[in-house]
Amino acid sequence: MNKANNILIILLLLTVTTASFAQPNQEQEKTKVDIKSGYLERRPELPDAFIYTKEANEQVYILHEGVEMWCNQAFVYLNDNFVKAYGDVKIKQADTITMNSSYAEYNGNTKFAFASGNVVFKEPKTTLKTDTLYFDRVKQQAFYRSGGTVIDTASTLTSRIGRYYAESKKYQFISNVKIVNPKYTVTSPQLDFYSETGGAYLYGKSVIESETSTVYCERGYYDTRGDTGYFVKNSRVDYDNRTLYGDSIYFDRNKAFASATNNIRVLDTANQSIIKGHYAEVFRKKDSVFITKRAVAISVRDNDSLYVHADTLQITGKPENRILKGFYRARMFQEPKPGEEATSGKCDSIYLFQKEGITKMLRRPILWSGENQMTGDTIHLITNTKTEKLDTLKVFNNAFLAQKDSLGFNQVKGERLTGLFTENQLDTVNIDKNAQVIYFARNDNDKMIGINNTVSSSIQLYLENQEIQGIRFIKKGKGKVYPLSMLPPEARILSGFEWRGDERLLKKEDLFKNKPPPILPKIKGIPLPEDDGEFFEEKTEEELNLPESSKLSPKDFKNRPEDAAPETAPDTNVEKNNTPKKEN
Repeated sequence: MNKANNILIILLLLTVTTASFAQPNQEQEKTKVDIKSGYLERRPELPDAFIYTKEANEQVYILHEGVEMWCNQAFVYLNDNFVKAYGDVKIKQADTITMNSSYAEYNGNTKFAFASGNVVFKEPKTTLKTDTLYFDRVKQQAFYRSGGTVIDTASTLTSRIGRYYAESKKYQFISNVKIVNPKYTVTSPQLDFYSETGGAYLYGKSVIESETSTVYCERGYYDTRGDTGYFVKNSRVDYDNRTLYGDSIYFDRNKAFASATNNIRVLDTANQSIIKGHYAEVFRKKDSVFITKRAVAISVRDNDSLYVHADTLQITGKPENRILKGFYRARMFQEPKPGEEATSGKCDSIYLFQKEGITKMLRRPILWSGENQMTGDTIHLITNTKTEKLDTLKVFNNAFLAQKDSLGFNQVKGERLTGLFTENQLDTVNIDKNAQVIYFARNDNDKMIGINNTVSSSIQLYLENQEIQGIRFIKKGKGKVYPLSMLPPEARILSGFEWRGDERLLKKEDLFKNKPPPILPKIKGIPLPEDDGEFFEEKTEEELNLPESSKLSPKDFKNRPEDAAPETAPDTNVEKNNTPKKEN
């Protein structure tokens, strides 16, 4: 009984031992390249090589762990688990990747492939053409550094260096990157392209150029199939004579539309104007710009800057017929030359037509020319289109002109007011229809004479340095000059008069007086490119496991400085607080 048990135990141990030694050999067998077809021959000068040649129309066929290989002739080194393939080489990985070339070699131990000569690398949505290509099956990455072309469904992409990530279906292009599409061309120092969606991430100084527009950015995203984009760093869009800037810009080529958010500017070179704000929309085909959030339009006239602000500004029309409309709480300010006083105003809505030189102030308008306050139901300012200087002022219905005096207010009232300008300074004013005046008259020594309270069909005022110097009555009616004691304070105010001097704009910053700064949205940034490390890992020659029969040498597996991706600086304009930049 004991002897039998001992024999049984020995047999069991022997079985386990045999199995444990056999397992590695079975795993090793699975990793060997498997030659399925081809005419075999041996050559004395190549004792380590098994040479397989195609027979008739059937190519040499080789398998290795899910990879299939076809070629006209293969040199198989079984000891090295290595294949060199020649002539119409095709390597296929499942249904996702196919690589054709004139020559290829494959290392079964490292699962590393190299192809050269008219290399065509295909994945479901794109085709890559290059001269030489490295493919690492372990990393599931392909790499070229001698120039390549990727043909997409919508575009053709070229670069000197490229890397393909099979798992994410992403190309990373570096150095002289270019996308050519029938509608546009993209150039960039670095571009990440996702073949599944056609989305391209741009890094560095990038340009998207077409017949109708040019986009510049240093970080952005562009849908090459849908023709839409999003740009967040030093971005701008050029449309003929109009350029749009902003912390972030959205672009839609199909709709000829662009919008910008936060710290935006729209430059109109044809009309020497600039519009600022924190949200804008540009419709190229309609020649229209819509801007809001501290919107202000600035135009240069005779070296003077005219500022127009409203809650919303809209600019429409071709360059020669530009029309600006401002809606809600509109304000204007004309910056004076040294020694002169500013012209400014407020109203609910404003309309400017530069070709005709007309500015219309609508709904409760008020205009200040120096110390003169003018109000009415509607105010028109006419500019000489040749000299671009103020020419004429027209106030319709309930027209008032007033000046503050040390003893009260000089006032002129009528149905209509017409003012004339010389060198942008008001010097003559005509009040027509039921004109009335309250005027503190003084002599040449500035001594008070009395208060002129007169009614006339028309009154003409003469001004010098924005101050009333003389009055002329046409068809004078009742009235006279009263001593101060004869005209009490309540009688020194014309019916309907309202002094609004505290609303006057004394400097351009007053365009936003009593208006809180807008709350700006946080701009969603575009992430920096992921650092996946170098394609080639730093290995010793032993770790490379490179057969002597390979055409490659260890130096071919070295990363070169000139092939590295450029450093990408972070974008300071995104994911920051909501404080707008200081207004200029």
